[in-house]
Amino acid sequence: MTQTNRAIDLAVKVNGDIETVWRAVATGPGISSWYVPHQVEETAGGSATASFGPEPEMQIAGRVAVWEPPHRVVFDGGEGVKGLSFEWTIEAHQDNTCTVRLHNAGFADDDPQYAAMTDGWKLFLSNLQLHLKHFVGQTATAALPMVVWAVSPDEGWGILTNGLGITEEPKIGEQITIAATPATKLSGTVVDIGTRKITLLVDHPAPGTAFLTSEDGGGMTMVSIWMYLYGSEGAASAARDDADWRKWLDDHTPATS
Repeated sequence: MTQTNRAIDLAVKVNGDIETVWRAVATGPGISSWYVPHQVEETAGGSATASFGPEPEMQIAGRVAVWEPPHRVVFDGGEGVKGLSFEWTIEAHQDNTCTVRLHNAGFADDDPQYAAMTDGWKLFLSNLQLHLKHFVGQTATAALPMVVWAVSPDEGWGILTNGLGITEEPKIGEQITIAATPATKLSGTVVDIGTRKITLLVDHPAPGTAFLTSEDGGGMTMVSIWMYLYGSEGAASAARDDADWRKWLDDHTPATS
């Protein structure tokens, strides 16, 4: 019988007092600013819905299993529902920083998604750090274009970067601009690079953050151009440009034999 006692344990240090950090990791507007759009009923037993895309099947319903502000919140699938749970704890420090810890439990010992989700959480936690460093007190609107390609992650990264006209490994501090159409552009400064990943601090079409990635999806490759744009201008840009970026990814999908 497959055991489900494997977990992801990660921690990051972030700027901000504990109340500010709590709002970022436990409330709908906060989580939506660095992860995926969330609606959270802020009470134990309340509902929690995560939106991973516009399709109905991408709306994932869950529950606030534990609500202990400002130190601990746990999300799961609901009473009696088997699956993953997500426990967030916050430890405050005297220098106006906090340590945020994630305990993501419920993986089968042989779950092929474990490694991909570990890498994904590292990316999102780095975005949490950027959110609390550069945009404290603000709320972002996410645009999350993503496509699944039947190629290797390295091949997907080459298709993505070549198609956008950028190098696969830009330098930290480099300013880059990418475009889905002549009217739909994204510009920003490279603040981090990794294996098949570029992180941008965005200045156009609105202040925000963005990630370009090509990730192993367990036999397929998930290629993403994810943006988190702030303010009313950011909300308008995210709504306006999302379809253009999705079409760009679809149009660059490699042919399969």
